[in-house]
Amino acid sequence: MPVVGFLNGAAPELYTKFLREFRRGLNEMGFVEGQNVVVEYRWAENRYERLPELAAELVRRQVTVIAATSTPAALAAKATSTKIPIVFTTASDPVALGWVASLAHPAGNMTGATQLNMELGPKRLELMRQLLPDAASIALVVNPNNPRVAEVQTRDAQEATRSLGLQLQILQASTADEFDKIAAGLSRRSVGLVIAGGDSFFLSESATLAAITLRHAVPTVFLGREFTAAGGLIGYGGSVADSYHLAGIYTGRILTGEKPGEMPVYRSSKVEMFINLKTAKALGITIPPELVIAADEVFE
Repeated sequence: MPVVGFLNGAAPELYTKFLREFRRGLNEMGFVEGQNVVVEYRWAENRYERLPELAAELVRRQVTVIAATSTPAALAAKATSTKIPIVFTTASDPVALGWVASLAHPAGNMTGATQLNMELGPKRLELMRQLLPDAASIALVVNPNNPRVAEVQTRDAQEATRSLGLQLQILQASTADEFDKIAAGLSRRSVGLVIAGGDSFFLSESATLAAITLRHAVPTVFLGREFTAAGGLIGYGGSVADSYHLAGIYTGRILTGEKPGEMPVYRSSKVEMFINLKTAKALGITIPPELVIAADEVFE
């Protein structure tokens, strides 16, 4: 049986939904885990420094293809092998990162799916401005362990806040405890918090981060249904589940003999918005009616 290496920077117990979508994509291409394909999983448990060795383990295992389902994981996989096909999911620009020659013609050993999350960072800042029109500043939290992504997020946020006439605070967190300290400090000031998208730590800890912002009464915009369902104010971003489904399909296509360099990078255009009206009420925030109408789901 062919062997697929699955590499991710987060923890498996928080990725159940995304793994289900990845397997669904594999199934659509005729591959069922345990029946005609083996999947070797490697999880960094939010310790990104472990990713190079985990990627090397998969190479030594002689996997047929590596599904690197986060930007740090894909960076580690690319640095480890230029021959084994790599399917990535990312919210970053794979051309700018040097992974592919172009979206239409990757040309190397990498292809995959991109999410509309990095591009939507400025929109999250605009949403926070709508929710807190009297606020003089907005805080953006980034993960310092993901520096290449954090640099782009910071630059885009600085440009966006200048156009909005706001001051921007850049804060860093790579653990739930660090995030808790940030939220505790912000709760004493009238500042909205935006969590940068496109990082596997933030994504895997969505529910925990939401609970922290709710406990400290900090209005926060992030992405995803899980964040909002757990008490976060607004989730807005590209569909991560959609990109995992596509990664499963692409992995299956490579298993059938297609070459990654000839498979165009898929740009997922699906955008979702979730709103927690109960949290808005507790924070004394009025959600504009047009946002409520546009939301994919509203929690009351």
